[in-house]
Amino acid sequence: MSRPLPPAFPSASSAEILEAQLRQAEPCLWPNPDWQAAPAPGELGQAQISAAQQRFERAAALLARVFPALADTGGRITSPLMRTADLQRALGLDAACGALWLKSDHLLPVAGSVKARGATHEILELAERLALAHGLMAAGDDLTVLASAPARALFAQHEVAVGSTGNLGMGVGLIAKALGFRARVHMSHDAKAWKKARLRAHGVEVLEHAGDYALAVQAGREAAAQDPLCHFVDDEQSRSLLLGYSVAAGELQAQLDAAGVVVDARHPLFVYLPCGVGGAPGGITLGLRERFGPHVHCFFAEPVQSPCMLLQLRAGLGAEPSVYDMGLTNRTEADGLAVAQASRLAAGLMRERLSGVYTVDDATLFQHLLRAHEAEGLRIEPSAAAGLEGPLRLTQSAIGRAWLEQTGLLAQLPQATHVAWTTGGSLLPDSEFDRFLARGRGLSATATAGAAAS
Repeated sequence: MSRPLPPAFPSASSAEILEAQLRQAEPCLWPNPDWQAAPAPGELGQAQISAAQQRFERAAALLARVFPALADTGGRITSPLMRTADLQRALGLDAACGALWLKSDHLLPVAGSVKARGATHEILELAERLALAHGLMAAGDDLTVLASAPARALFAQHEVAVGSTGNLGMGVGLIAKALGFRARVHMSHDAKAWKKARLRAHGVEVLEHAGDYALAVQAGREAAAQDPLCHFVDDEQSRSLLLGYSVAAGELQAQLDAAGVVVDARHPLFVYLPCGVGGAPGGITLGLRERFGPHVHCFFAEPVQSPCMLLQLRAGLGAEPSVYDMGLTNRTEADGLAVAQASRLAAGLMRERLSGVYTVDDATLFQHLLRAHEAEGLRIEPSAAAGLEGPLRLTQSAIGRAWLEQTGLLAQLPQATHVAWTTGGSLLPDSEFDRFLARGRGLSATATAGAAAS
């Protein structure tokens, strides 16, 4: 029978400690007291996820045609699952706590980030809808017709717009241009210069805004509302984006099966997902809970200055909290995670599905980025390193171990599988990545010197 977990913070003093940690931008862990073994069914479930998967399958030949980088996978958007024993040792995650794997979405072709599936799905759905409305195809047809001259002429009359800190804009802009749409990306102040340059090099119009992510999204939404031929990809409200992300769960399950990894009551699966507004990790978590039920526990990772999903879930869906309300800056080197308010759509789906949220500071992100490179040769962004902190926070903190004890999972840790989801980085310019490594080395040296002095 479905039941909520015992409260993670039963005393007022514990709640006050969490409040202080959040306001002081100190790393913390919040286990979700509303988690359910069997979440209440909603409007998005396996039927909608399956429809998204079928759309990707019908689009495989099209994607291989318009993106030569996908030719080797037959048009499938897929990333490897890596067993990272060397990184596990470098992080200090005891083998008795389970095995660490990486779902390497930073290696996704073309867009180079976790946003690739969602962005591609929404633009495919838009293009299919237009083609159907104009008699260019029949329902259920193979989508290669979307690359035909008549289809491209149709799409050239339409614009696709999106607000982004970088990675979603990259995904939406590139797939929209590849199909012949006009594309416009509204970028927030914290978007990286190289991401803007890459988009412009592919013919995507980039509009820069002085405000944060929410203001860039609002500007894009308002501009699109004035143009009936403009489709706005709304990261805060889009079900199509979320369902595109959700299909990654089936891919992960197939990869775990191929590796002989069992997921059941005695072999729990823990997944750690960097979270910005919540759409990508929310979609992945939705898919994983549909696949693995109560045997998968998903945790979102947020910067200490931008814990928007933690605040939203803690406050309840009737509230609209912002990180600014807590005196936080919403500034972080993890640019894709710099979001002040969470998606209400994602938060509603996560209320009973998500096991918890933890926050991480930038210094830790850079040190984990360095460890990932030195141990496994990985090239990831600071935001993508956020998932690496999850297994440590869960298994080594007092709150994490108390939650594991409460849920009966502590005894199952030796057979557990930990999957850290990397979200971007393979497209980083060398100069940018070298800067990240140098910062990681400096922080690691300072930490080592401090430990020696103490």
